[in-house]
Amino acid sequence: MKAIKRLKAIKRLIEERTRVDASELDLSEKLVSLNRVTKVVKGGKRLRFRALVVVGDGNGHVGVGLGKAKEVPEAIRKAGVIARKELYKVTMSGTTIPYEVLAKSGAAKVLLKPAPPGTGVIAGSSVRSVLEAAGIKDVLSKSIGSSNPVNVVRATVLALASLKKPEEAVARRKAELEIREEAESIG
Repeated sequence: MKAIKRLKAIKRLIEERTRVDASELDLSEKLVSLNRVTKVVKGGKRLRFRALVVVGDGNGHVGVGLGKAKEVPEAIRKAGVIARKELYKVTMSGTTIPYEVLAKSGAAKVLLKPAPPGTGVIAGSSVRSVLEAAGIKDVLSKSIGSSNPVNVVRATVLALASLKKPEEAVARRKAELEIREEAESIG
């Protein structure tokens, strides 16, 4: 629990994401959850289906889509189309992630930790499907709070999309430090 208190949960992406063209990638689809949704109206109940689909190329690209329709295949197709439009580039360090990250979506929090090679994906079903679609082979995870698959998957994708290369972060901090030192020497 100490690790969770130390990290601040990411709630939304700070930087704009770069568009990834799905046509040049070999994407695979995985159905994460399928729910029957009912709307009660004057004449009775209207049944619809909600599908949550994760797509990825297994090489650092992942997307998630939520589709609703009157038939199951149509809901899955819609979710797949939306997921292909919402692709994110994932920063990887070998077969794992570069550092520990905590992300939150709704009441669901997802903690991802890098693991040594050979560990495998230690995660629940919703988190596992996102990590495998992204191509991450070794990672430890913990889902905290809500177990709603939609929020857990969104939090996982948010955590992966927010990862940066450690070298870029160090370079940015050095540049900020140099700017501060210049300002102090002038002032």
